[in-house]
Amino acid sequence: MKDKKIVIIGGGFAGIHLAKQLGGNQGIAVTLVDKNNYNFFTPLLYQVATGLLDISSICIPFRTLFKGTKNLNFRLGELQKICPKENEVVLSTGMLPYDYLIIATGTKSNFFGMENIKKHSLPMKSVDDATKLRNYLLMEAEKVINTDDADEKRKMRNIVISGAGPSGVEVAGMLAEMRNRVLEEIYPELDGEKMHIYLVDGAPTVLPPFSEKSQKYSLKQLRNMGIRVELNKMVSDYKNDTVYFKDGDAIETKTLIWTAGVIAIRFKGLSEDSYEKGNRLRVNEFNKVDHTQNIYAIGDACLQKTDANFPGGHPQLASVAQQQGRTMAKNLMAFVGNKKPEAFKYTDKGKMAIIGRNKAVADLNTPKTTITGWFAWIAWLFVHLFLLLNYRNQFRTMWNWGMAYFGKARSQGIMVGEYPFHDDDNERIKKKAIEMNSKGGVPSENKLISNRKY
Repeated sequence: MKDKKIVIIGGGFAGIHLAKQLGGNQGIAVTLVDKNNYNFFTPLLYQVATGLLDISSICIPFRTLFKGTKNLNFRLGELQKICPKENEVVLSTGMLPYDYLIIATGTKSNFFGMENIKKHSLPMKSVDDATKLRNYLLMEAEKVINTDDADEKRKMRNIVISGAGPSGVEVAGMLAEMRNRVLEEIYPELDGEKMHIYLVDGAPTVLPPFSEKSQKYSLKQLRNMGIRVELNKMVSDYKNDTVYFKDGDAIETKTLIWTAGVIAIRFKGLSEDSYEKGNRLRVNEFNKVDHTQNIYAIGDACLQKTDANFPGGHPQLASVAQQQGRTMAKNLMAFVGNKKPEAFKYTDKGKMAIIGRNKAVADLNTPKTTITGWFAWIAWLFVHLFLLLNYRNQFRTMWNWGMAYFGKARSQGIMVGEYPFHDDDNERIKKKAIEMNSKGGVPSENKLISNRKY
């Protein structure tokens, strides 16, 4: 009897946990497909972006993970089309047949149809995004040092982060830590050039999914760190170095970091009736995609409304993805062995977010309580450390965290890869300098686009 071909599209939390659970089982041949040749730990991307960790601390090649497990294979490629009748997928690198197809492609940044923001903002959903953001922040620091244009300097000093969920809060907190503890040492020329960090969100509170206690604590700590938190502020556009809000206000800035939303990915070959809001694939209690026979979806890519505790669908969290990956592995082996599958039920252990050094929040479900401050910070560190996939990553990350805590943090301040330049920056600076010189003055340090003082 031939081994059943199981194809997993996507090597994030859901896909990698599914693959690892299937490793070593008889009667199946597993192929994991991903557009990258490595798995990366999404919750720590912002620490790569802000220079605390290097890329190798949170990444590991799939082939290294699968080494020594004969029934696990890796295929580099991007899914382009699903052919349900032929039981094949079309990849950017060729065709691949399957007996069972599992979609675990996660999400991408959602710009809500705002093309200027999509084009000019800095998202943070991938290692490439994190590297670009790090390069951008470093280059902006260099440009602040090398320009005498006060107008340009003011824009460069303003950093706007849109989205006050866990990602936005963590990015803002880390940038504040850098500003308050690291930049003076690395960039002595920036003495007196204070970075202004804005955290904005259309919601009335930071960390909307968290408890009221966590929200109040987080807001207080963010403001104590010098972060300017602006709530009920819906971003509507970003052009001409200015973030515009629906209420008419605006902030001049060279840097808009976008953490305001995510959306799943649509694929050719699946019925439009299979998709729900946010492009999530509608699945049954066994994660089978509606209107299909042998296609499944797990993690952020799916919407499952059969769990009595989550009738509107599960939150798009790493813990959901991991648990669905493990349950999907059991069910695939049940299908192969003609046994009864198990309906997925999510065990919600709680959620946590880090704000800064010795500052974090954790809403726990067992026992039902909220912890804040140093204890929550330590809990966050240990949970994320042990979620890393191998000992090498754990050791490197622990070493960097230890150096940052017991001494001054050493930023991984190396610019590599692509840097998202403003193409017209140099020319605009030259023209602005000529204009200012001809007028015999410089713009006011507190020049506003709106009536509000940013």
